[in-house]
Amino acid sequence: MEEMAKHGGLGLASARAGMDRKTARKYVKEGKFPSALEQERTWRTREDPFEEQWDSLAARLKEAPELEAKTLFEELCAREPGRYKPGQLRTLQRRVRQWRAQQGPEKPVFFAQEHRPGEAMQTDFTWANELEVTVGGQPFAHLLCHPVLPYSN
Repeated sequence: MEEMAKHGGLGLASARAGMDRKTARKYVKEGKFPSALEQERTWRTREDPFEEQWDSLAARLKEAPELEAKTLFEELCAREPGRYKPGQLRTLQRRVRQWRAQQGPEKPVFFAQEHRPGEAMQTDFTWANELEVTVGGQPFAHLLCHPVLPYSN
């Protein structure tokens, strides 16, 4: 679009953009960028090979969410030899990833801490009585203080 605005010629603009003239003509005619013309596909291109077994696979995932799709695929192949091809593993991996996103266990929430130099010091006190320190032969009940500067550790 920028090249068309600069030069006005479709041939030169498409050559500079690195695309075919017909493709450039389509984008100029629509008046939109290629990313704006893409539409998300909502249909399947082929039948799901794991549709029949998915209920049992989902039940296994509920019992043990840490199971990997490869392990489940190997179990399926052992149960029904010759039915699945190695290339179908990726399909099952996508299906398991989708299940984890929708129904899997919650992910732990993590808030990264940002430490700035000179701003804070953390202290930790520990009773040191079990060390049995004595002063002049008498037990010395005391605490140990351990300071840490978070920025430099």
